[in-house]
Amino acid sequence: MFQIQQRTNKGVTIAMAEISEIDAATAKAWMDAGEAHLVDVREDPELMQASIEGAAHVPMSALTPENIAEMIAVPEGKKLVLFCAIGQRSYQIGAFMADQEIVGEVYSMAGGLQSWSQEGLPVK
Repeated sequence: MFQIQQRTNKGVTIAMAEISEIDAATAKAWMDAGEAHLVDVREDPELMQASIEGAAHVPMSALTPENIAEMIAVPEGKKLVLFCAIGQRSYQIGAFMADQEIVGEVYSMAGGLQSWSQEGLPVK
């Protein structure tokens, strides 16, 4: 499992992760414009409930610190947008990727698929 690492400097704790949260409407707009690579980090059984067409699926349980860069490859010129059911797992993974400098720019969809659905955006 991933946990956001914190480092200390002379007794002061410094959170190293940098990640931005975006709303579902922004994620959809970026996706429609071809600017975003959406990655669903929910587990396999969760996909039966609903999914976003065009999003890649990489379950969090399949990720390790050693394979994350390979498993979540970002096409050149695209913004990486991670999402899960409510936004907690995607934020955690994105923060790890930012902290480890695996990607320069990473976004978590606030509220996850729940927010996407509440906005009335299409699911399959």
